[in-house]
Amino acid sequence: MSDLTFNGGQNAAFFGNQQFTVRNFTISNADNAINMVWDWGWTFKSMTIQNCSIGLNMTNISPSAQTVGSVTFVDSSICNTPIGVLTSHAANATFTNGILVLENVKLQNVPTAIQGAGNTTLLPGTTPGGSLSIQTWAQGHSYTPDGPTSIAGPISPLTRSPLLLDGDKFYERSKPQYADIPATRFLSARTAGAKGDGMTDDHGALQALLLKAASTGCIVFIDSGVYRITQTLYIPPESKIVGEAYPVIMSSGLFFANMQNPQPVVQVGRNGEAGCIEWSDTIVATQGAQAGAVGIEWNIVSEARPSGMWDVHVRIGGFAGSNLQLADCPATPPDIPMTSANINETCIGAHTSMHVTSGARGLYMENVWLWTADHDLDDPVFTNITIYSGRGLNMQADSRVWL
Repeated sequence: MSDLTFNGGQNAAFFGNQQFTVRNFTISNADNAINMVWDWGWTFKSMTIQNCSIGLNMTNISPSAQTVGSVTFVDSSICNTPIGVLTSHAANATFTNGILVLENVKLQNVPTAIQGAGNTTLLPGTTPGGSLSIQTWAQGHSYTPDGPTSIAGPISPLTRSPLLLDGDKFYERSKPQYADIPATRFLSARTAGAKGDGMTDDHGALQALLLKAASTGCIVFIDSGVYRITQTLYIPPESKIVGEAYPVIMSSGLFFANMQNPQPVVQVGRNGEAGCIEWSDTIVATQGAQAGAVGIEWNIVSEARPSGMWDVHVRIGGFAGSNLQLADCPATPPDIPMTSANINETCIGAHTSMHVTSGARGLYMENVWLWTADHDLDDPVFTNITIYSGRGLNMQADSRVWL
């Protein structure tokens, strides 16, 4: 989630889920700016909290039964708020819940920076009207060769490469909305001849559309649907692509079936090509046995302005039409050892979810999920399944990539 503004309320943001990254919220005049009731791991970045009673409340239940796993709070500010962060983590806690990490957090008129269990002050805040900058502070367990040690205090700051910064913050870029672009500058996949019915081979229509849009400065609009392709779909430099309700680009057929000769489903630029690409709101998937499929191969070099992917997901199996569902790939019983001899090769859904090649440079990724299904999304009780893929993210680029 990103780029939202909240004003007022008992809980401006009331969060509970497994793991998310939240960026660029402005929250004003609430009792709890953020009430974190449970999670596995959440990251908050570029949060602006002002005129609230509590900035981040992660005290749910009690010190002995915390439901918040961990919170990371980065490149943010809290202003005119009596308590910056309220936790229930105790200094002698033996469990791992209630982890908190602050990095580059600026306070203005916040009397108590962090308050712990029993109203103890874990980190004093500012003087009245004063300011404080928290470089790095953590509570939880520090893992050393001698075992975990409970900590609540400053820790050594992360070394930030200047190549990844915008000022003193990590670079970020909001998803393009194209609100000021006339409708005549959008080219529709359906209008271009693609069917999106999950059966027709739409490679030719989509490829022609992408080449035309890039050469004319238009934006590709992928209408809602499932677009089956039997060859690699190439995205040229300077492309802008946006999907409607998460359309699916789905590989199918023998071209992607050879594990020894992997092929990209979607290839973003070719080796050595340069430019800027914007891609949002799309799913890349595979159909059936695709042991040589690389969901996304990213090659493009973006120097002046990073390219971006927002809400682009790779999803391997677990949905209708994937031929990798419960009926096709039931879960291997836990008491059966997994060996090469008993792998169901028809359930090898991908070689790699995403490959950022060594020549790529300048890629910003926000809310990009690479998921090999462990359960059937279309089964009423989400029954477990067994799908195989060789790799998740293969990151070979060594500079100017933001995940």
